[in-house]
Formats: sequence, C-alpha cells, structure tokens
Amino acid sequence: DIRDRRAQLKKDLKDGRAHIEDILLDPPDYVSTAKVFDMLVAVPKFGRVKAARLLNQCRISQSKTVGGLSERQRAELVNLFHQR
Repeated sequence: DIRDRRAQLKKDLKDGRAHIEDILLDPPDYVSTAKVFDMLVAVPKFGRVKAARLLNQCRISQSKTVGGLSERQRAELVNLFHQR
C-alpha cells in the first residue's frame, strides 16, 4: 500500500499536481521513509545530477529519508528550490 501511494505521489510530482516544497515541509506518513533524492528526481527538469548537486549544497546525504531531515535541512532545501 505504501509503495503504491509513493508511486502515485511521484507521478503527481512529475505531472505538476503535487509540489515538492509541500511534501518536504509537511510530509505525509507514507513518505517519511522515502529517500529525499528519489523525491527530487521525480520533479520535472530534475535529474540525478541536479538532485545530487542540490543535496550536496545543503550538506544532506543522498541516503537521507524525508522523515530524517532536520528543520534546518528542510528550510534550506525549500529555499534553494525556490531559487531555481
């Protein structure tokens, strides 16, 4: 069930029906164990290289989960996302 919901969320991100900022700031329960890197790659115009660069800029490991982000990391990611 969690995998299905996560897959649907990634499709919604890709189609623009969901926004990564909302997911990062207030993640649903089923996203808390998903990797931030995987969520970023699902965003349009974001590939593996851009996602890795953004995470490196925020000093966040690629294996970090959405639920494991600190408030500072969340805020920094959202700020950088708005600048792009």
